Amino acid sequence: MKNKYRILKIAITVIILGFLLSFSLKKFSGQKITDDKISVKMNNEKTPVDFINEKDIREIVKKENPSGKVGDLNIPALEKKINNLPAVDSANVYLNLNGKLNLDIKQRVPVFRLNKDGKDFYVDEKGTEFPISKNYSHPCMLVTGNVKKDEYSKLVKLVEKIDKDDFSKKYFIGISKDRNGDYNLLTSEGNYKVEIGDLDNIELKVKGFKAFVEKYLVYQDPEKYSMVSIKYQNQIVTTLNPYFKENDSILKAGNKELAKAPASAPTKKAEAEPKPKAEIKKETKKTNATKTKAAAKPKESKKTEKSTAPKPKTKAKVKIE
Repeated sequence: MKNKYRILKIAITVIILGFLLSFSLKKFSGQKITDDKISVKMNNEKTPVDFINEKDIREIVKKENPSGKVGDLNIPALEKKINNLPAVDSANVYLNLNGKLNLDIKQRVPVFRLNKDGKDFYVDEKGTEFPISKNYSHPCMLVTGNVKKDEYSKLVKLVEKIDKDDFSKKYFIGISKDRNGDYNLLTSEGNYKVEIGDLDNIELKVKGFKAFVEKYLVYQDPEKYSMVSIKYQNQIVTTLNPYFKENDSILKAGNKELAKAPASAPTKKAEAEPKPKAEIKKETKKTNATKTKAAAKPKESKKTEKSTAPKPKTKAKVKIE
């Protein structure tokens, strides 16, 4: 009999607890999620961005839960919708026992803005593309050209190195990729660009350009050059700007020096070549008329040599060891 009473007591206790629990759940699910019970946190303390603001998130919550009741809120569906927003990196949605809805959102931070095929979009540190916003524009490096997705990671590293270095941040304001696939850094001073070629050995290339600027370029007019190439190993090649007036004398002097190059040097080599003995005997028996023809041959060689004189180049090489 005692065992029966114990089982009966346990059953009655379970029924009462179940009734109380169902009653509390109904009361909890019937609560309304008011504006003061919605907490939105944007976890972008290091680099603040404003592609999505708190107002936008609250509107999404209202659309997903028109009744505003806790019981009608589908938390997984709401979290998925916020994560699907292009500018959102991650979102965490959860509900407290007091009925307070919490939304922790981390936005994507652009590393550079890419202009490709007439379209503009941002690329974050993970190499993820996302569209630009009509309400907010984030200041970052502008990249132009036909950049492939597998090059995003190297470009991110390049931009991060430029942003961390005061010298590079001062000089470089943009990156472009030409038709040959070479990358160029656009500068804030002068009209010249810095050719870096591929995206390998960036630290060494930037260090070489920094030495060139500090030891030489600071004493020159920034309009003097149209391009400074640092894509070659252990050397810097500069291209003069043909539209800069002070370069006219340099280019003319270079043309004159190349025009004065001796044209008779190759003929001497040809005359100095040894001839076979049989040919020498035959030449002694020839008449004076054949001698005059042989004497006329060097003149023809001079004409041909003048036409083969090398064309003037406008590039000057500066080696940095």
